[in-house]
Amino acid sequence: MRAIVIVVSAALVISCGVAGAPVVPEYVGVAPTIEKQKRQHALEAERQGAESAEPDPTLGGHDFDMPPSQPAGIL
Repeated sequence: MRAIVIVVSAALVISCGVAGAPVVPEYVGVAPTIEKQKRQHALEAERQGAESAEPDPTLGGHDFDMPPSQPAGIL
């Protein structure tokens, strides 16, 4: 019985730890996450700017949306 306890406890001590390759500290933490989010936001803003720079062909040259043809909420 004592041998089983020693073997099990040794196995638990050996198995404690992180499995896998070590991670470079520059890629872990808050600062790299913030930089990644800033790059994503910049790319999204760039895409939005490129989409809004082109005129919408459905407007037919108008710069404003027309009001609905039927009033809402009146029966």
